[in-house]
Amino acid sequence: MLEPSHNDELPPIPGKRYFTIGEVSDLCSVKPHVLRYWEQEFPQLKPVKRRGNRRYYQRQDVLVIRQIRSLLYDQGFTIGGARQRLTNEESEGGASQTQQLIRQLISELEDVLTVLKS
Repeated sequence: MLEPSHNDELPPIPGKRYFTIGEVSDLCSVKPHVLRYWEQEFPQLKPVKRRGNRRYYQRQDVLVIRQIRSLLYDQGFTIGGARQRLTNEESEGGASQTQQLIRQLISELEDVLTVLKS
């Protein structure tokens, strides 16, 4: 799960429905070829594919990618360990994903409040 301290280094997720692989790459600080590789390794990550096999990620996909990034880069998990951790969290229910989404929304709302106060 992404900790609030890790959210500070990543840009907020815009309120769009679909994101291209380039946009997700920028939002998650991960190169596009890494995202394609993670699609093979993590069954939770399934972007919509349209014309010409172009990938379109939804907000939930971006949150999963940020979670994977945190597990691998910040917490030092291996690919297998991160996959197992995500699978365990899925079996426990969507509570952790809901908490992650709530934390992200709180962070974005705090940013909006800061802008409005200034």
